[in-house]
Amino acid sequence: MSSKPVVASFCATFLASEMLHVYRQIVGLSNYESVILTQKRMHEGKFPFAEDRVIQLSRPNGLLREARRFWGRKCKKAPWTIFDGERREIERVLDERGAELLHVYFGHIGMHLLPLLESKTRRCPVIVSFHGADAGVDMEKPSYRQSMQRVFASADRILARSQSLAQALRELGCPEEKIRLSRTGIPLEQWPLVQRAAPSDGQWRLVQACRLIEKKGLDVTLKVLAKVRESFPNTRLTLIGDGPLRTELEAWAEELGLSEALEFTGFIGEDQLRQEFTKAHIFIHPSRTGKDGNQEGVPNAMLEAMATGLPVAATRHGGIPEAVEEGESGVLVAEDDWEKLAEKLVVLLQDEQRWEAMGAAASTGVKNRFSRQQQITDLEEIYREVIED
Repeated sequence: MSSKPVVASFCATFLASEMLHVYRQIVGLSNYESVILTQKRMHEGKFPFAEDRVIQLSRPNGLLREARRFWGRKCKKAPWTIFDGERREIERVLDERGAELLHVYFGHIGMHLLPLLESKTRRCPVIVSFHGADAGVDMEKPSYRQSMQRVFASADRILARSQSLAQALRELGCPEEKIRLSRTGIPLEQWPLVQRAAPSDGQWRLVQACRLIEKKGLDVTLKVLAKVRESFPNTRLTLIGDGPLRTELEAWAEELGLSEALEFTGFIGEDQLRQEFTKAHIFIHPSRTGKDGNQEGVPNAMLEAMATGLPVAATRHGGIPEAVEEGESGVLVAEDDWEKLAEKLVVLLQDEQRWEAMGAAASTGVKNRFSRQQQITDLEEIYREVIED
């Protein structure tokens, strides 16, 4: 049996396909033993984990779950919370496993777990980590904001993936002394620097990797592509990922006359993603705040692309400016300003030496500030601080 302190990670779903960053963080721990508390296990092949350290919690039956959610959203107009029996089960599992710390992913899950966080019988400290949307969606509703403030009050520490996200948490009422910056790092050995050459035929390749949703600014990406092609008509775009906007994006591309210049790959594995980044010259990611308040932390795909030496064309949104140094490792504009982004991109592509220098700076910046090993070391230091507090 391991002599390392036990950290229990609560992931309501372990894990959705887009949660690779969470998996990397959990399995990267070296000074702590991880156990997983989850209500639903998914993608076991993609996210392998020792079966004896994955505890699948019981869930209310479907009708009871739906009734609870309906009562919370429609009647109380507040986030639903777990039943008392669920709270007792989690506390029992934490005791049986000797957990010295509970790490809750993500902020909105913290609201659902308020009966546990506020329980007088809870024996171990709790950390709640925020990654982006969980600090913005529904926060205009007073009851949701109040529930979030209860999370802040009852948790021992609050983790934020970026400085901009930390600021959003302060504005929601999180005490400054509880906030810790905890970035999700990149395994640099898996994303080595690629030596690229500017295309002799002017066929610049742009790439964007993300879920196809509103906050990723994909309509902006298509407008930028159309504008850039006026100066560099052979420019192409690869969109990696899938999501609810795919059909609309295909229609927009046809309206803009871009169908032949655009490739949709759907979701792909890491090996194929590396291949796509190797073929590309620019990573584009014009994120925006969604209508529901959804915003980025620091996009992982962007960091992976930068590590391979891709300059970035993006917006001053969320944590993006914390990774992309404007004019050094990429070009940045205000949200939705596709004309300015296209203009800056054309100027960059006209200066091959500057493009090459930006790619080198992008790789160096990620190595210096976003290595997985350093971020895991920092996270373990936060764990130690909380356990010993």
